[in-house]
Amino acid sequence: MFVRIVKMSFNENVIDLFLKNFDANKHKIRGFEGCQFLELYRDKNDTSIFFTYSYWDSETDLEAYRQSDLFKNVWSKTKPLFNAKPEAWSVDKVTSLK
Repeated sequence: MFVRIVKMSFNENVIDLFLKNFDANKHKIRGFEGCQFLELYRDKNDTSIFFTYSYWDSETDLEAYRQSDLFKNVWSKTKPLFNAKPEAWSVDKVTSLK
């Protein structure tokens, strides 16, 4: 399993559109084969910056999601809203404390 982190930045006037689209699709994304966890975070200092954290069983599962109609639909509505190029990282969890 690995973690996918995506940083997205928006103009203030389109944040509600982004949140509405995310809310409409979050359960579908989380339910996609191989996705074990999904969260959305908002930066405390710059509220126009958001991060998604998702846990995936394998890179193949993430790639299948990225090639899916679900992703294409979500991304086609999200991409035009960006005010900066999104950044993404795939990382392995080293330590987790609860």
